[in-house]
Amino acid sequence: GNAVSRGTGWRSSAGQCRWGNSAASLMADALLKELELPALGHSDVLIKMLAAPINPADINMIQGTYALLAPLPAVPGNEGVGRVLEVGPGVVALSPGDCVIPADAGLGTWRTHAVLPEANLLRVPSDIPVLCAATLSINPCTALRMLTDFESLEPGTLCAGVGDDLISASQGLSPSRPDLSQLVERLLALGADHVVTEDALRKPEMKEIFKSIPKPRLALNCVGGRSTTEMLRHLQPKGTMVTYGGMAKQPVTVPVSAFIFRDVRLRGFWMTQWKKDHGELMVDSLCQMVRKGQLSTPACTAVPLEDFREALVASMQPFVSSKQILLL
Repeated sequence: GNAVSRGTGWRSSAGQCRWGNSAASLMADALLKELELPALGHSDVLIKMLAAPINPADINMIQGTYALLAPLPAVPGNEGVGRVLEVGPGVVALSPGDCVIPADAGLGTWRTHAVLPEANLLRVPSDIPVLCAATLSINPCTALRMLTDFESLEPGTLCAGVGDDLISASQGLSPSRPDLSQLVERLLALGADHVVTEDALRKPEMKEIFKSIPKPRLALNCVGGRSTTEMLRHLQPKGTMVTYGGMAKQPVTVPVSAFIFRDVRLRGFWMTQWKKDHGELMVDSLCQMVRKGQLSTPACTAVPLEDFREALVASMQPFVSSKQILLL
């Protein structure tokens, strides 16, 4: 018989209705089913997916709140790694056995197998660990571009940001999160110079920190809301804040005085658009960083595909420090 792929999907219950904002709403239309794979075309590649993470953008796409939306019904997932099983006669750069990652968003990676055009895939060296390769094409690429494209940063320049991929300082840590002490330890171990909570951003102790170090020239915002406004207060004059996410689903509010008297710059960044504009992904550079120990697999929880519902629920919980990765 014809080959099949087993994977997750979501369906429309009325026109283009999508899952709601709650975990319960997501579960209502979640499906795990077998689909017949299309025939292998001249320039197509048959891949066996190995692992695919659940990212905030995946959830937003499912909810219908992201800039890139797939026609329904659809297979979710924008990131992951697979192994080439077979190639069409017109494929020139890939061979069976190669490891590949998506070259762009929206391919639907939460499945066991896929037939995709060669142009939609990028080869990853076989010595890169599977979970590292599965998480290579979004967060690390975004971090590298934001640290490179908006300010000329020399060693010792302070940068304020969030998370494992942007280590210098950390914004948006709530003092009420249950794993705060462990998270602070992990960020410091990764190379953070100072880790502060949202509350600390508003307190006089920040002045003490900046007596010994300069204020940040670059701030990286993926939260929005009040914490972003507070972080902006500590930016150097003529500094730049780059927004690349909005986890709080609240607007970025900037005092007029920050523009007039400090000439701060507000920019935006979307990795999907960058790839469209530049036609490349920094895979070689990132793989070299992995080999040198400069980039490692993020804290993650590996989950069998059959348990994808539990993984989705876990991904939507507040203060999540471990990325859910589906094993396919």
